[in-house]
Amino acid sequence: MAVKKVAKVGIKKESGYLYFVDKEGDISCAQMARGNKKGGKPKKVAKVGIKKESGFLYFIDKTGDISCAKMVRGGKKKKAAKKVVKKAVKKVAKKAVKKVVKKAAKRK
Repeated sequence: MAVKKVAKVGIKKESGYLYFVDKEGDISCAQMARGNKKGGKPKKVAKVGIKKESGFLYFIDKTGDISCAKMVRGGKKKKAAKKVVKKAVKKVAKKAVKKVVKKAAKRK
């Protein structure tokens, strides 16, 4: 995962707040939800105005600057997941048919 620095801002992070790059390319923060309490409304911390490129994840790094990394898209493929579900359904259907056949045989 190649990370590159987009803008040097150097903000100081306060604990209990979530810092993120908003739609306008500025740094915003919102109070994190804890237990029954809901999170707070986001507020702008620094106006940077970076242009976001699709396919990249923008975040605030440890030094308080904006960095970006190429998004990794992975996970199970949908076709493979469908096959597993179909096999499970077939097994359940076979078991149900066997039960019905056994009950019918006992009645006779």
